[in-house]
Formats: sequence, structure tokens, C-alpha cells
Amino acid sequence: MHPDLELALDLADEADRLSLARFRARDLVVDTKPDLTPVSEADRAVEDMIRTRLAAARPTDAVLGEEEGASGEGPRRWIVDPIDGTSNFVRGIPVYATLIALEENGEMVVGVASAPALGRRWWASRGEGSFADGDPITVSRVAALGDAHLAYDSNVDLEPSGVRARFEALERRVWRTRGFGDFWIHVLVAEGSVDVAIEPGPKIWDLAALIVIVEEAGGRLTDVAGNRTAAGGGAVTTNGLLHDEVVAALADGG
Repeated sequence: MHPDLELALDLADEADRLSLARFRARDLVVDTKPDLTPVSEADRAVEDMIRTRLAAARPTDAVLGEEEGASGEGPRRWIVDPIDGTSNFVRGIPVYATLIALEENGEMVVGVASAPALGRRWWASRGEGSFADGDPITVSRVAALGDAHLAYDSNVDLEPSGVRARFEALERRVWRTRGFGDFWIHVLVAEGSVDVAIEPGPKIWDLAALIVIVEEAGGRLTDVAGNRTAAGGGAVTTNGLLHDEVVAALADGG
């Protein structure tokens, strides 16, 4: 196993212990950030732990985390979302995950998504394939939109990007839609359960780990314009076979 992946999995083990200990806790402390999104004591505890462990294990690496921002410089950067799906976490919904990625020279090379309340974990490193709970995973072979299962985060949140009407038209062309949300829609594509996933406003820490997992499983993750990036601009994840058609539909409704 890639040593950095082994480290990321070890960090995920400890993150799971921390987050599960506070999941559905009656005395959970939750604050509101300036962007009006929630942050819990568990978010901060998980990120603090990961930063402390990385400072000891990889002292020359940079770190970018959702809660504490950027620290350090260099060609290697760890990108961390301590709890992706905090809104779920604070309401006792088990769809949340710790996301840990390693970027080297601008390329995401390691990704871990660990969802302890679901009892699931996905991971990948470049050239070594993608896995869920230890088993290799691949995307589906669905090649027609009419047969596709589409998952999304929130069609309401698509309004500011100007593609909500196009998304709704796309919904009418596919076989089935479900609003699972957050990291889960992307890993469901990676393991072949869903064929298309659309998320309107992710940040780099929301996607960095997922792009490795999706691509190593044979899929594609881009922004809504089809650019391969984890830096935002919306996210479209597919099994690859449907990608260009989905991007075109979001671009012009075609």
C-alpha cells in the first residue's frame, strides 16, 4: 500500500472515533460560521487531530483544512474536510464523512472518504485502483441517459449557477433521480450504484479526496463546464460514458 494512503487511513481511523463519540450527543456544541453554515465541536476536534498527526508524520507538508485554512508551503499538500455533511451530522443523520486527500505538484494522488455512522469507507491512490471497505470498485457501464440513475445535492442550490432549469430538464431524461447529497453521491458513482452525480457549490476540500476515488474507479469528476478540477465551479461526476452528454445538457439544455 502507498505509505501516504496508509497514513491517511490511519488518520481516518482516529477521525472516526472522534466523530462517532459526538454523533447524536445531546450536549454537542454547534456554532454558525460567517457563511451561515454550521460547524460543530467535532469538526474542529477532527481537524485539530489530523493537523497534529501530520505535523509529526509529514512535517514538511502543507495542510489545507475547511475549519483552519492553509498552513505551510511546498509541492505536497494535505486537503482535509473533517466532517463533510456537517448539517447531517448535527441533525443525527448518518450521511457524513471525513475526507482526506494528498495533492502532489497540483495532482490529487491519495483520497480517503470515511463514513463511520454508515459503516463505510472508500479510498484510492494513483495507479492502485479504488476500493470500498477493502474490495475493488468500478463505475457502472450504463451508456444511455434513459437508463441512468442520477443523484444530486440540491436542485434549489443550482439556482445561483443558472443551470437549475437545465438540471430539471436533465432529470426528465434519466431513469431515476434521488437527492442523497454531499460526498455520498460521488462515491456511489465510483462504486457503480449511481451513474451521474451533480453538486452545485462544492469547495476544494469537498472534492479533493473524491476525485481520486472516482477516477481510479474509472469515472470522471469535473466542474459543470467539463474542466477536470477539484477547485469548485460545481461538480459533475459520472461513469465516464455519460459525461460529455451530461455536461452538454447542463451547458445548453441539449
